Amino acid sequence: MAAWKFSEPYTWLTPELLLAEIRDTIDQLNGRPDSTDRCLAAVDVFLADRTEENRAAARAAYHAIPETQRHYALGDMDRKDGPLQVLVAGPGGHLEGLPDEPVTQEEYDEAVAYFEDRAKWNAERPSRVPSDGPATPMAPAIHLYESYPLKPSDDPGTKALRNEFPAPLLIDGDTYPTVMHAYWALSTADPGARAAVRDADTAFAARGAAAGAPRREGWEQARTAVMTSLLRAKFTQHPPLARVLLDTADATLVYDDSDSEHWGNRGGRGRNWTGRLLELVRSELQAEQAGITLPAPRAQQAGQSTTP
Repeated sequence: MAAWKFSEPYTWLTPELLLAEIRDTIDQLNGRPDSTDRCLAAVDVFLADRTEENRAAARAAYHAIPETQRHYALGDMDRKDGPLQVLVAGPGGHLEGLPDEPVTQEEYDEAVAYFEDRAKWNAERPSRVPSDGPATPMAPAIHLYESYPLKPSDDPGTKALRNEFPAPLLIDGDTYPTVMHAYWALSTADPGARAAVRDADTAFAARGAAAGAPRREGWEQARTAVMTSLLRAKFTQHPPLARVLLDTADATLVYDDSDSEHWGNRGGRGRNWTGRLLELVRSELQAEQAGITLPAPRAQQAGQSTTP
């Protein structure tokens, strides 16, 4: 039916190419132009003043792009870097791999027209895509470190955003001392275990009390929605805490949770869902401030409880 022949592994990624890619990555991480950016800038200079000196500079910048990345320089999945190669080679020049086929004037004119159309498209692009705000936060990230306060504070700062912060929640007729109490109590369908978690002296004790209780069916899939509803309740029922959340502006919220890579950041290994949900609720509060009416969650539309 088939046959296979195995041989020694082979890679054409040389140490020099690998180092060139690493240099580009370092530039990107530091917000500096990488080799592709520098090449396209040199091309712009040539198109504005089409001297052979400027073409030579653009050609050198093109060859400075790691060979593995050149195909992606224009971000064109159809043409790849073909127009770029033709432009920097010029009429009578040669493309890589085609030493016996010099670039014709027609090919060169097509490449120039490609770049002129590309420049026009890039200039018009903002008018075709609505601008609704920056892609990245303007405020520096805020790290919400673990803490287990036993009582509220007049000036808690960002500790007020923690799920263990004392902020009683009224949920379906029951009062829970913290979001953590409510979350772990709602995670089990056992009435006795739920009451024990609700009545635990501290948030830490509430989590401990829930450890031996069975999780309710479907909890893993529903838990993020439950946490969302609890955070909404917390900041709706406690306006001063909502103010603390709003004061974080558009900062990324990095949430510590030493026990969960789902809820916490865990040094970049976790999913940081609590931080992400806090940002979601913050956005809803900002929408309310702006007078934007949001549709109610599906459960509320149906007249149901928003928690299990």
